[in-house]
Amino acid sequence: MRVEILGQERRRRWRDDEKLAIVMSVEVAGTTITEVAHQHDITRQQIYAWRSELKKKGLLSTSANALFVPVDMNAVQADVPEDKKNCCGTIELRLSCGRTLRFGSAVDTGALTKLIRAVEAA
Repeated sequence: MRVEILGQERRRRWRDDEKLAIVMSVEVAGTTITEVAHQHDITRQQIYAWRSELKKKGLLSTSANALFVPVDMNAVQADVPEDKKNCCGTIELRLSCGRTLRFGSAVDTGALTKLIRAVEAA
């Protein structure tokens, strides 16, 4: 029995930075995994496998939605009036972008406003 292979070989080699770029492009501007897979001529399962592989290598956060934003803690813990320093409690704020901020009730409102704007812009 003789077997012939017709056409070009479809196996491609992807570098980690290329995989990361493709995985990170999911949900950017509302794109789905199916759309991203179609754009790059790969399967959805390949994107899931790459996501898992990149997490194991430490190149992708374990939470796909994790985002690190630099925060100046001196600005957040700015001068607070004496009567507010004795207040206790934590406030949880859910932003329109789906992210959540938790902070003490004595946080400076100006610093909090800057932080919210930075997180929503990211």
